Amino acid sequence: MRLVFVITCLLAMQYACAADIYVSLNGNDKNDGTATKPFATLPAALRFARELRRLKDPAIAGGIHIIIRAGTYFLYEPVFIRPEDSGTVDSPTIIEAAEGGKVVFSGSIVVKGWKRAKTGNMWVADVPGELNCRQLWVNGQKAVRARDSMQRILSWNHETEECWIPAPGLRSIKGVEMLIHQWWAVAVLRVKGMRVQGDSALLSFYQPESKIESEHPWPAPWISKESGNSGFFLANAPELLDEPGEWYLDTKAQQLYYWPREDLSTATVVAPVLETLVKMSGTIDHPVAYVSFKGISFEHTGWLRPSRQGHVPLQSGMYLLDAYKLQVPGTPDKAGLENQAWVGRPPAAVEASYTWHTAFEGCRFEHLAATGLDYKRGNHEDIIRGNLFKDIGGTGIQLGVFSDEATEVHLPYLPLDVREVCSNIQISNNLVTDVTNEDWGTLGISVGYVKDVTITHNEICEVSYSGISIGWGWTKTINVMSNNKVLGNKIHHYARHMYDVAGIYTLSAQPGSVISGNYVDSIYKAPYAHIPAHWFYLYTDEGTSYYTVKDNWCPSEKFLQNANGPGNVWENNGPQVADSIKAAAGLELPYRYLLAEKIKHIYPYVQ
Repeated sequence: MRLVFVITCLLAMQYACAADIYVSLNGNDKNDGTATKPFATLPAALRFARELRRLKDPAIAGGIHIIIRAGTYFLYEPVFIRPEDSGTVDSPTIIEAAEGGKVVFSGSIVVKGWKRAKTGNMWVADVPGELNCRQLWVNGQKAVRARDSMQRILSWNHETEECWIPAPGLRSIKGVEMLIHQWWAVAVLRVKGMRVQGDSALLSFYQPESKIESEHPWPAPWISKESGNSGFFLANAPELLDEPGEWYLDTKAQQLYYWPREDLSTATVVAPVLETLVKMSGTIDHPVAYVSFKGISFEHTGWLRPSRQGHVPLQSGMYLLDAYKLQVPGTPDKAGLENQAWVGRPPAAVEASYTWHTAFEGCRFEHLAATGLDYKRGNHEDIIRGNLFKDIGGTGIQLGVFSDEATEVHLPYLPLDVREVCSNIQISNNLVTDVTNEDWGTLGISVGYVKDVTITHNEICEVSYSGISIGWGWTKTINVMSNNKVLGNKIHHYARHMYDVAGIYTLSAQPGSVISGNYVDSIYKAPYAHIPAHWFYLYTDEGTSYYTVKDNWCPSEKFLQNANGPGNVWENNGPQVADSIKAAAGLELPYRYLLAEKIKHIYPYVQ
């Protein structure tokens, strides 16, 4: 009898070990995934786990752990997680870093073979013929794509779609781009033509961005004697590579030029080749369920749409596909509406659609071109907790439907199947710092049409626009949004570049929703703001309805309630809020180790 008991225990131990699948840089995808014979890639481990579930192997009874050993895993395509990869409540799939080292999923290549260029302080390296990128990182620090300093436009002609600027002194405009600062967003326009006349130059632009930029009314180039015209800079010309830390890619010769601030003989230089690293994608009837990532770093993504079609955002980084002013105002939902717009959505390093009980915990999202983590639609009961979001060109965390490409942005979202609506998601104890550092109109945390979502105890700092934005549609009409909570967050050092901003910003009707116990402080004084005083700590914008805003600490009662709907309650917000509420905001004690990752406050203009 004792022998039977021992054999049973040994079998149980064997099955428990079999549910641990290992991945190592020294592995081989022909191996069996054991600790001694690990796989080389996550897709191979996922396939093995999928087969265990398909065959109902007894080993999966307690769950599947895919354990990834330390190192940088260079991906050649996104990792795709399917409904067949789903776990269960009793048998989840956990993808986690092994103890004792950092695990990085990278969408980059390493640039090697640097040589001193023939002239100046430049170094040059040959790159693969297919490489095209807008970002470069050297020793983990983002280098600057060659550009000039910020100036102001002289005029903008909406009829001819042309712009006068101070003459830039460029020999060629091939590949040159213009970034223009306008209200709450920036646009990237590819320069098509330049005619120099004295000390000025007339620019024209490629389509489709030229038409969109000149036809859409919000936001638009600004002309003002009082506060100055819109700011701009030009980028991506070899003549603009004029100081350490800048780079230029000659795509025709396939040579990368860099003015180093480091010793390139020992430096690691990486250029992105992928836009997305992980796609977790189910269907509305078969979601991806019970899959979690723990302790993984997602790094080095690019985004090339601005190089191919320009980038003219409406708001929150959502780029305009078409937009124009109405000659006769009014739509079925909004009698006074004077413009129409349709938008697209930037890619993310990690994207999730149609999920249930998934999680990202203790992960790092760094050195990314567009969005960090994006739960796009049909997500339920998911957790985003204890992660770092740092050095990201766009939004850190994004959640929910904004507007589909076929839907005009001011229409309320009312899908026939409510499972489309993201719900019961918790975003908590994340540090979001130095995001929005390329597309200045993006957010720390950006949330569209969702319900029953809680955003709590996050710290957000060093962002170019607003800290948290929740809601979409600019409408008082009841839609899918309800019972959203923004509680106990700490938001500071925001609005580095933009204005018309707030620590917390809302749109549209959201019955039962609450903003409470947050700390908002230290807004930057953006040097190119069109109306410099138009900034706020709390900002309930068009259509915001049925919100309770209470017990939020900020240095003064600088708030805006713009074109709000009914049912909003404001109570006890400002410097009089109890010190205990102020002290409790931000990361909770078990997550405060993340604070060591905050970047220094490097910009001088702070209110």
